[in-house]
Amino acid sequence: METFEEPMLSYIPSKIDYAATLSLIRNNKANYQHFKAIKDITAFTDEKIADWLDISVKTYRTYTKPNAKIKESIKERALMALSLIKHGTEVFDGAANFVEWLEGENFYFDKKAPITFMHTNSGMKFIDDRLTGMQYGDNA
Repeated sequence: METFEEPMLSYIPSKIDYAATLSLIRNNKANYQHFKAIKDITAFTDEKIADWLDISVKTYRTYTKPNAKIKESIKERALMALSLIKHGTEVFDGAANFVEWLEGENFYFDKKAPITFMHTNSGMKFIDDRLTGMQYGDNA
């Protein structure tokens, strides 16, 4: 697994930030490496990641290759997912612990696994907000 000290991830915010995400997209800092990083960090399958991004598995795999032409809306989803993953690994002191929490049933998520909310930007933001609450003493 890659660490967040990798240069291309160092500028990813560790909390979902719409302005920072937009800036990264506008300044052409979102690319195929970010799509690869999601899998490298979490070890989730291509199918699961493609589902979150609302694209086909074939399209996801294409986006993990250099010089891929990636839609801005998909870049946004990938950057938001990376911000969420970065935040979660900080809160849980590692990707494995975060993934375990993400896949477990949770009271704050209507007794569903938080991962089931990854399909929308607002769902990712909701998960991110719960992580922030946990940082400040909420149980989640």
